[in-house]
Amino acid sequence: YMGVISIEHSDRLFWLGRYTERVFTTLKALEKQYDSMIDDDPMLYTEFLQNFGLDDTYGNMQNFVSSFLFDKTNPYSVAYSLEKAYDNGIVLRENISSKALSFLQLAKDTLAVAFSSQKGLLFSLLPLEDSLFAFWGCINEYIYDDEIITLLMCGKYVERLDLYFRLKYDIKYIKLEFERLCDYLKRVPENTSYRYNAKYLNDLSEIIDIKENYTDRLNDAIKSLGNLFLKEK
Repeated sequence: YMGVISIEHSDRLFWLGRYTERVFTTLKALEKQYDSMIDDDPMLYTEFLQNFGLDDTYGNMQNFVSSFLFDKTNPYSVAYSLEKAYDNGIVLRENISSKALSFLQLAKDTLAVAFSSQKGLLFSLLPLEDSLFAFWGCINEYIYDDEIITLLMCGKYVERLDLYFRLKYDIKYIKLEFERLCDYLKRVPENTSYRYNAKYLNDLSEIIDIKENYTDRLNDAIKSLGNLFLKEK
């Protein structure tokens, strides 16, 4: 039976999905960026910042990596998103299971240990990815309420698409994630605030259909995704 979750918990489930995915995709993007900076040019991080419309206030590669991993005051950092995910998870403990919550705690502990040592930076964070995989494994294993799963997954794939757009991922990956999102959007109960806006979903679909040239309409894509749950007037 669907449609019985409170508005507050619906929002928290959606944002738990978003923040957990933000941790994972940001971490993967930083790993890729780190390799490029080591192999080619340590200042390449400025291109990463430009994808988010951010100025370079870091001065060097080490400061950039450290901030985007560990700075809880940086809203784009792994640490910030993980704190937000955990805060939502605490409130939703009964919905998502204590086991799933424990893996978010483990992820926080892993990040704290990595910060205290700062050895190898990204390489010391491989167990963090494992904790996130385990979190989603628990969601699939222990949750039987389809509405909970749907809201979490809508958040997850909205966030993944948003970051894939900004980071200019290959269109084949964007198309796959969009299809996944659409599958979950169809399952959202009618009486919740997460019924999709058909206009913006269609706009997204049209932009993705232009394939590799989607970057020509990147701002439109990000805007349409951000308005996906805007109420029809």
